[in-house]
Amino acid sequence: MSLAHVDPEIAELIKAEERRQADTVKLIPSENYVSKAVLEATGTVLTNKYSEGYAGKRYYEGQQVIDQIETLAIERAKALFGVRHANVQPYSGSPANLAIYMAFASPGDTVMGMGLPFGGHLTHGWSVSATGKWFNPVRYGVRRDTGRIDMDEVRDLAREHRPKLIFCGGTAIPRTIDFPAFAEIAREVGAVLAADIAHIAGLVAGGAHPSPVGHADVISTTTHKTLRGPRGAMLMADSDEHATALNKAVFPGLQGGPHNHTTAAIAVALKEAAAPEFSAYAHQVVANAKALADELLARGFDLVSGGTDNHLILIDLTSKGVAGKPAAQALDRAGLETNYNTVPFDPRKPFDPSGLRIGTPSVTSRGMGEAEMRQIAAWMDEVVTAVAKGDAEDVITRVHAEVSALTGKYPTPGLTA
Repeated sequence: MSLAHVDPEIAELIKAEERRQADTVKLIPSENYVSKAVLEATGTVLTNKYSEGYAGKRYYEGQQVIDQIETLAIERAKALFGVRHANVQPYSGSPANLAIYMAFASPGDTVMGMGLPFGGHLTHGWSVSATGKWFNPVRYGVRRDTGRIDMDEVRDLAREHRPKLIFCGGTAIPRTIDFPAFAEIAREVGAVLAADIAHIAGLVAGGAHPSPVGHADVISTTTHKTLRGPRGAMLMADSDEHATALNKAVFPGLQGGPHNHTTAAIAVALKEAAAPEFSAYAHQVVANAKALADELLARGFDLVSGGTDNHLILIDLTSKGVAGKPAAQALDRAGLETNYNTVPFDPRKPFDPSGLRIGTPSVTSRGMGEAEMRQIAAWMDEVVTAVAKGDAEDVITRVHAEVSALTGKYPTPGLTA
């Protein structure tokens, strides 16, 4: 029986979400639209199969097809990113990063990563994460004057604390990550360098951001975000020794059977990412982000680091007289989906911070270009200014109508609404 027949309530909620996504300018940098092919692969009978272990070495029979699917996904990942080894089984980015800790560190070891308030990830050793509780975290940040990673601080901290593991990458870094510089520091102190490219994997695959391959010992990434795949993750390495350690950490260290329907969808997304059209997409993501950033700067917004090199923009709203949370909520009502976010040296609390985090992967997937980015910046300016004045509802209503007119011109990939 169909979903609509079995559970009409859930079916209608899914349709409502399709309509919401179609009618919204999605600016959250960690979100994207997957293709119809990726959606189809995700919702298949592959979800019925249990497959603990790896291809050719399973603990369940009946793997004749599953082994081929997983092997295909691995080979495509290796070819796309230019690595010798790939593991496509991690359930998401956080378990993938946990596998790195399990492979190369022991509880209590010193590890190093970017502090969460400066743009790092929870799993890079932040205090509320298991990685900050089970290990001894050392955190680096950004320069107050430039908003960019302070590589002198990274080197000094690494020399002082001698971490077993160093993470580079994060969730709110608008500038190019200097993988060679991190690699030099890691080699100097004898640390394993892990590059978390969850946000920029699609840009790396499309040639719009430098690759960590050849610099980082191990690489972790989600398969959604700029890569436009399903909600999953991958781990990659060139060394046989590192790959073996990662595989053991994923299974049996942290997980049981992989999600085979997700593995198939990852394989589809990797095939799509190897096409010339994807490279054009990746470069357009960056061009759109730069256009959006330039227009926001022209309208008096303060951007962390003064702009962007990738898909992501971090806005400090302090000078606008508005906090991030009410601004994000007002923008959402206007059809502009963002997320409130801390900014470096933020005096406000994380659940009510000073900033907004926005990005261009989703709007670029819909076919929007620089002209649309300038219009989006204008709408954001109108809404934020109205919120600061305390009289925003009429502006929100008008902007939402204009946003709906724009989104109607750009179909949502993979959606029927």
